[in-house]
Amino acid sequence: MSIEIKIRECVTLDELADCVQLQRDVFALPEVELSPVRHLIVTKNAGGFSLGAYDGDRLIGFGLSVPAFLRGERAFYSHMTAVLGEYQSHGIGGKLKWAQRDRALSEGVRYIKWTFEPIKARNAYFNLEKLGATISEIQEDFYGTDYTTAPNTPIGLASDRLFAEWDLQSPKVIALARGERYIDQREPMAKVQIMNDWQGIVDLSVENARFEQLRIRKEFQTAFASGMVCRGFHRDERQPAYLLYKD
Repeated sequence: MSIEIKIRECVTLDELADCVQLQRDVFALPEVELSPVRHLIVTKNAGGFSLGAYDGDRLIGFGLSVPAFLRGERAFYSHMTAVLGEYQSHGIGGKLKWAQRDRALSEGVRYIKWTFEPIKARNAYFNLEKLGATISEIQEDFYGTDYTTAPNTPIGLASDRLFAEWDLQSPKVIALARGERYIDQREPMAKVQIMNDWQGIVDLSVENARFEQLRIRKEFQTAFASGMVCRGFHRDERQPAYLLYKD
């Protein structure tokens, strides 16, 4: 696919309504869990913003940034980033995140925070190695019962979430923003292994899926309780793993 994507803020009622429709198209969520136009308007007036990715006049992705505080200073909470299925795997999510960084820095904001599912290797690699975020917190069953973790099998798992913290001026993030590689020369103190094919685990056995979710949760809780921070992700066909270090 050869496309030229432009990133700009969504500000009009029609543009924000398109953001709501895009949520319907991308997320398998009930209507009550979508962020409505009024929420997007309030967020903008409270100091946040919605960035849209456009293919011509068509909205094909967007990211919502909510005002927040982190480490005692103003920050943004990245509530969601969504890209239409046909446009995924073309770097559009990355364009939205780097545009979010530029906007935050222009307003004197250094930190952005968001959540993601511990079991999703692709998201983990993107957040930790493509963006340079770190993780030092996991929340058990953050949103309540999660029926969308396995889209083809509504099994109802706990909605465990890792909290990604993005220090927009860390050496790793600055290097990645320049398109440079960043290699941590230290050996990790611990690893939390996950799977590449979560749906395959679910299809094989729902009980195994629940067991794996609980194992991953406990390993993160133990590591964080001992003062470790997750700063990397090892991508591997058989044994992908989060990499944790003593800070």
